[in-house]
Amino acid sequence: MAATEITLKVVNAIGDVAAEAWDACANPAASAAAKSDYNPFISHDFLSSLELSGSVRNRAGWQPMHLVAEAGSTVVGVVPCYAKSHSQGEYVFDHGWAEAYERAGGDYYPKLQVAVPFTPAQGRRLLVRPGEHADAVRNALADSLADICKRSNASSVHVTFLTEEEWRMLGSRNYLQRTHRQFHWINEGYDSFDAFLAALSSRKRKTIRREREGALSNGITIDWLTGADLTESVWDTFFEFYMDTGSRKWGRPYLTRAFYSIVGEKMRDRILLVMAKRGGRYIAGAINFIGSNTLFGRHWGCLEQHAFLHFEVCYYQAMQFAIERKLARVEAGAGGSHKVTRGYMPTTTYSAHYIADPRLRRAIDDFLSHERVHVQAEIEEYAEAAPFRKSP
Repeated sequence: MAATEITLKVVNAIGDVAAEAWDACANPAASAAAKSDYNPFISHDFLSSLELSGSVRNRAGWQPMHLVAEAGSTVVGVVPCYAKSHSQGEYVFDHGWAEAYERAGGDYYPKLQVAVPFTPAQGRRLLVRPGEHADAVRNALADSLADICKRSNASSVHVTFLTEEEWRMLGSRNYLQRTHRQFHWINEGYDSFDAFLAALSSRKRKTIRREREGALSNGITIDWLTGADLTESVWDTFFEFYMDTGSRKWGRPYLTRAFYSIVGEKMRDRILLVMAKRGGRYIAGAINFIGSNTLFGRHWGCLEQHAFLHFEVCYYQAMQFAIERKLARVEAGAGGSHKVTRGYMPTTTYSAHYIADPRLRRAIDDFLSHERVHVQAEIEEYAEAAPFRKSP
């Protein structure tokens, strides 16, 4: 297959691409190496759950414009892409860019967003079926994004939480490079939570034990729910948690109640709910998605406030699950420098930005050159505060 034999099109619903074809690009099982790197968020199941539930749709400011590459009748590449009329639900903030451009008389929206909506989890974004022509397909997808931007009168293309390899590749294609930081927990082959604690300094070890004991005082117990445990009654309860937290943090929660029913049916064996119970009823919980190597923490909520319960439900239970399942890492989402003292280490994440207007591009390029230095310094500073015992 030569690069000229690749045809590209845009579809306005992920349902227009067969699940098997999408997943052959997103999570290919053709080789052991590819199979061992399953990412739940780029799967057809997850992305279609967002669209079928109405969480992602034009009226919500997320119009699907997925890019599909075909060779003959075979789908060889896909890109999850959306036309955006705002900058919400992205976790890579460009509101200042939008305001500056509009003050100068430009229209920042619509813009194109290559991302997993509402999900600050790193993974591939240019999804290509494995094969000898994979690089040609990936290049065609990357080049087409800028072309679609121009033809759709969008101001820009934003590829967020992509891999470092993709970030460097897009950087060579006139995309501006941006870095960010998250906190991830790395499983160093621990055979128990106590083994992890043994790697910490004495003071940090005592603090975590005290927090775990405090979180489970007042008769609180913890359940892990997955698979057949994820009933509609459980989702009703968890949606209460989500609505409470979402209303306080964002004003209007992003996900609909239908999303949980649909994704819970499609991905029940890839979901872990960590639920806290007191007095015979659930009072708090966190949702996690299970990859082949990684447990991805997403969001949590509660109906009762208890000291240290957030740390237990969102962080310590996730670490314990990862140890028992022999997962390599826990990614706990955006924000939260308080995670460092609990063993979550600073990690660089990436985004790439194609800006059509050269004036806006120059201004953003200058800003990002300074921001990257700041992010790197911040990561180094957080790493120095790691709770692990110092080597002699």
